[in-house]
Order: sequence, then C-alpha cells, then structure tokens
Amino acid sequence: MDKIFLRELKVETIIGIWEWERKIRQTVIVDLEMSADIAKAAATDDVADTLNYKSVAKRIQSFVADSSFQLVETLAEKIAEIVREEFGVDWVRVTVHKPGAIRGSRDVGIDIERGERPE
Repeated sequence: MDKIFLRELKVETIIGIWEWERKIRQTVIVDLEMSADIAKAAATDDVADTLNYKSVAKRIQSFVADSSFQLVETLAEKIAEIVREEFGVDWVRVTVHKPGAIRGSRDVGIDIERGERPE
C-alpha cells in the first residue's frame, strides 16, 4: 500500500466543552495518512495523477478553522469524511492533537482509521 501523509498541520479553531473554551481559539494539530496508488504519478511525473496533498491540506485547514466542535472525536470523524468523500481516498488515518488540554501533559488527542485498509 502506498500512503501520502501530512504531519503537524496546525490550525486555530474553537474546540472544547467548557464555556471558556467556546470563547477562544485554540491550536489543534492534524496528522493524516491516506491510501493512494502513486504508480501512475511516479511514471508520468504529473501532479494530476496523484492525490494532491496541497489541496487536501488547504481543504482541511479551511474546514477546521471554520468549525466549532465540542469534541476532538467529532472533528476527527468529520475530517475523515471529507478526505474520503471529496478526495476519493479509500482509507485514512486521522490524528487530532489538542496540546495543552491536560495540565502536566504535553499532548492529548484522538487517532482514528476509516475505510478498508489496503494491503
């Protein structure tokens, strides 16, 4: 299986269950791994033949910045839906980090996989 990945995509958004969290923007960090068959793109050297990670990144940045979910679980699920439906990806792993959410912890978050993982 070929994978295209994006790591540490930082976006400011409204996220959280507490009243004070609903009034400020917090940074979340998104990691994506997406299944892709890159053979044709490798042969043609043409971006039109691959999953354009810049397009994916811009779409996810825009979506996350405009969202205001309470749970990182919901945010991760919606990101997975966008990647699969809008970019035709069969399998995706989405990790959403919410650094600083727990005192004494560097990071907290959620990691999900959606779709059938190709072999």
